[in-house]
Parts: sequence; C-alpha cells; structure tokens
Amino acid sequence: MSEHLILRVVIKFLIPFIFLFALYVQAHGDYGPGGGFQAGVIFSAGFILYGMIFGLQRLRSVVPPHLILALIAFGLLLYTGVGFATMLLGGTFLDYGYLSHDTIHGHHYGIFLIELGVGITVASVMIAIYQTFTARAEETTDENVDTG
Repeated sequence: MSEHLILRVVIKFLIPFIFLFALYVQAHGDYGPGGGFQAGVIFSAGFILYGMIFGLQRLRSVVPPHLILALIAFGLLLYTGVGFATMLLGGTFLDYGYLSHDTIHGHHYGIFLIELGVGITVASVMIAIYQTFTARAEETTDENVDTG
C-alpha cells in the first residue's frame, strides 16, 4: 500500500474520528443504542484499518500482541470484578444497586463498568483475531513464494 499516498493520508485523517465515535458509543451505551460490544468493534475497526493500510508490522509496533493479551485479561477481570464486588457488598452477582449508597447511582456505575469491560475485551479480541489471521496469511504467502 505504500504507493497509495492519498489512501494513506485519508486513513490517517479518519482513524481519530473512528476512535472518537467508538468512545461516544461506549459512553452513551447505557442511555441509548450501543454499548461495550459495539464500541469495541468500532474501536478495533480503526486499528484493523490501520493494519490493512500500513501493514501488520506497523500495527504490531502500535499495539503489540502482549498488550492485546493483557487488555483481554483486564477486560474480563473488570467484568467479573464488578460482579464479585457486588457479591462482597451483600448482593448477588452483578446486582448493581449495591455499588453505591443510592440504587440508581449503583446501577449507573455498574452498567458503565460492565460495558467498559466488554468494550476493552471485544476490541482486544478483534485486533488479536486480525493479527493472527494476517500473520497466518503472510506465512502462507511466504511459503508459496519460497516453494513456487
């Protein structure tokens, strides 16, 4: 893609807006359509687009695989941590009302944290899938060139 200068410039311009829209969907997920899953997919689409245009190696320099694995674990721990916190506070698993002195505030905090955990996990898993499949495709292409 190095010969497509206009495409590279346009993508560099669009990616911040993709990330901003993902943050908007994440932040307003408890008030309207959207939430963690949708925001995670949109956020990962920005990174995947970057990887498609600039290559897998540049994507891995921006988002290394060990960081992706750490974010997957963090998102899962955040989700389950909220559930266990509500249990420790006297409620049942994911009974958000126990997270604050006011039930409404507790529900707001709980939903926000749960959706954040889902968003981080989904974005990380989607990027990991893209990196894995792209690396596999490059290995297959390299093998065909070497034997061909």
